[in-house]
Amino acid sequence: MAIDCFAPPYRLRNIGAFIMYAPVQGPMAYYLDDAQRQTLARRARSWLWRSEGPTWLLIAAVYTSWFGLALHARQLGLPLTTVLLTVATTWYTSLQHELVHGHPTRSPAVNALFGIAPLSVWFPYALYRAEHLRHHDDERLTSADDPESYFLSWRRWRATSAPMHALLTFRNTFVGRVAIGPAFTIAAVLTQACRKVAAGDLREAGMWVAHLGLLALLLVWLERECGIGPLRFLAGVAYPALSLGAVRSFREHRPAAQVAERSVINESGWFWRLLFLNNNYHLVHHDLPGVPWFALRRVYLERRARYCERSGHFVVAGYRRWFAEFAFRCAEPVRHPLDAVMYRAGAMRHSRDVVPDAAHPVRRDGLVRRRGDVT
Repeated sequence: MAIDCFAPPYRLRNIGAFIMYAPVQGPMAYYLDDAQRQTLARRARSWLWRSEGPTWLLIAAVYTSWFGLALHARQLGLPLTTVLLTVATTWYTSLQHELVHGHPTRSPAVNALFGIAPLSVWFPYALYRAEHLRHHDDERLTSADDPESYFLSWRRWRATSAPMHALLTFRNTFVGRVAIGPAFTIAAVLTQACRKVAAGDLREAGMWVAHLGLLALLLVWLERECGIGPLRFLAGVAYPALSLGAVRSFREHRPAAQVAERSVINESGWFWRLLFLNNNYHLVHHDLPGVPWFALRRVYLERRARYCERSGHFVVAGYRRWFAEFAFRCAEPVRHPLDAVMYRAGAMRHSRDVVPDAAHPVRRDGLVRRRGDVT
């Protein structure tokens, strides 16, 4: 028996002007064995995890750094402020990712209050939340159904023009992902939103109106109080912040028959770990999406050999290795190499067992899968 963790439809929750999309069921946790499950269950009862102290400090640090830099733009100078604000904005998007996954509170409405500020500009928080939770349907990782995929189905590839083939191929290089990847993402989101409105689907209109209204207020405030004009902020901060985030997403997933082998483990340095809040240990995050960011590194290091084996040794020693190897070389073909095999007639049912009854885990190759232990 298989459980579809993100079976549509999504429930719509109206919170003021913001539309919150909540999946019917949340992501399940995948444990290497019972010992790991028991260890994490014990830590989940600890004061550190229950209080989410590091996450509250993170929220304070992100907002203090972002608005502190903006307010001191004249003293720092616009060139330096632009660079530092780009880093702070990328850090804010990493915070939004934690909010989506239930930190620091179990309430999506409360968490949304810390993520709705349009500091990263391009997407309403509610839209990002809905799409990212769809991405955590691991059976569809990298497929055309994955909203965070950089691959095309063979059908879409054949329907795409030769110039677009060249651009998409360049996008699958490291430099291309950083340079033009954000433009593709922004265009796709705006095109989808316009198509829905044109088709009479206004369910997302509320969140867009609220988001654009807040963004307009932010742009006015930045210009009047900080001396940062709209064009400088959009082109010099918001777009480069997406580019910086694209460093993390480059080769974050790869096509593979085994689901566990689709997510990378990137053993990056402290700066990147802090900027991306340990999301570089991406397989661990997909296996245990409820584990807070400040605990992911320890979870990985305790079982490093097992996770490396489980990922099919999809392990890299930092983002500079990706740059050295794929700066101008396509990391993967744009056409999904396994599309015809894996994704026709729905997602392939992978080899990891799904446990419908948490009291009776099914084992295979040392894997125990349960729902709701650490969320």
